[in-house]
Order: sequence, then structure tokens, then C-alpha cells
Amino acid sequence: MKEVVLSLLICMGVAVTANAQTGTVSEDNKSVSQADSLFKVKLYNEEFDLVAEVNFYEADVNVPRMEMFGPQPGYLIRRQTNYPWIIAEAEVEDNRTAQLVIINDAGSEDLTATLTCENDSVYVLKQGRGSTIKVPKGNKWMKLPPVITLKTKKDK
Repeated sequence: MKEVVLSLLICMGVAVTANAQTGTVSEDNKSVSQADSLFKVKLYNEEFDLVAEVNFYEADVNVPRMEMFGPQPGYLIRRQTNYPWIIAEAEVEDNRTAQLVIINDAGSEDLTATLTCENDSVYVLKQGRGSTIKVPKGNKWMKLPPVITLKTKKDK
């Protein structure tokens, strides 16, 4: 019996590995593995002092101070605060667009959103149906605009 189970596990592992390695070519002649790095990134917005870390392919991001929930597709947080918005679901539609379900740290508010990669360093987060993302600023909650530009940081 152990040999049968072991054989099944090995076959499943080989199938997953083979599936991950068979790449197709996209419109701009990039392989799937290169395109897959678009949604495995750390993003910033200086205007609202935001940080977003995402990995929609492996969903292995640990949300700060929320590690007890296990790895997630990503999060959005205002720096120096304790109130992350957790990206609970992420579905990559094409090489440049992902549909998201985002919840607050207490699970009391949620929304749908779209994250679009405009180019190699600029992403646009558009809030959809549901709650509005709010982050602490001073002693108040600040509502974020429905469209937010996020950028990768370039080393100087």
C-alpha cells in the first residue's frame, strides 16, 4: 500500500513539475516564466506611504502581524501601521491584469479590485465593488482614492 501511495505522489509531483515547465510564448515573445514575475513583486506608493507585496503565482506572502493565517497572495499596508489589507484571492487574467478580493485585517470589510501592470515598474490598483480601502493617518482613518498608482523601487 505504501508503494502505491508513494507512486501516486511521485506521479503527481512529476505532473506538476512538467506542467510548470511547459511554457507557451506570449504576444511579446516572453516565456510564461518571465511573464509570471510581473505579479511577484513589492510595490510602493509615496503619496499615501503604502507598501504592497504580492505573489499571485505561489500565494506565499506572509502578511505582517497576521502570520497565524498562513501565506496569502499578498497585502497592502500603510508603512508604520498595524492595519494591513489582505489580498485573500488573486486570479491572473492575462499577462498584465489580475482580479483581487481584498479584506481588512479584522475581516469586517472587503472589496474586489483589479491590479494592472502598466509597464515594468508601474502598476495601477482600481478598487471595485465593496468597501473602500482606509488606512490610519494620525488619529483618523483616511480613505484611499478608487485608483492608486504603485511603483517598484529602483536601486539608486
